[in-house]
Amino acid sequence: MAVLPIVKVGAPVLETRAVEVTKITKKIAKLIDDMIETMNEANGVGLAAPQVGVSQRIIVVDMGEGPVVLINPVLQRAAGEEIDVEGCLSIPERWVYVKRASEVEVTGLNEKGRPVRITADGYFARALQHEIDHLDGVLMLDRMLAEAEVEQVENEEEGE
Repeated sequence: MAVLPIVKVGAPVLETRAVEVTKITKKIAKLIDDMIETMNEANGVGLAAPQVGVSQRIIVVDMGEGPVVLINPVLQRAAGEEIDVEGCLSIPERWVYVKRASEVEVTGLNEKGRPVRITADGYFARALQHEIDHLDGVLMLDRMLAEAEVEQVENEEEGE
């Protein structure tokens, strides 16, 4: 395994839709292992293949219970909404408020090529949506709330 360089905002690979994986080869398996190692080394919760310069529809997410690998993930269902602060390994030292679905259902393939269906809520749902966005060339900066929306959220939180 190897730690790969993380591509930073402005790189074209982060702004384009990634290509579907048609076959899980040894090269794809190595990429997945390297992505997990890279995510862990960077103290990240998730990583998408475009973030390491590879235009493939692969994400890895680890909420502390071991990595979840999704190849060709598809957001099947999204419900509710919540606003929270997000960061991104490709946009270091920048945190923004983003509105996301609070519950999601995602399908895809695991690292062995078997179909999986994941139902997630809260932070796990947010991480999945963030990483799938990377596969579509969408960054958290594209979804960040305007300053007025952030002030409204903060005012509502103070009133709780």
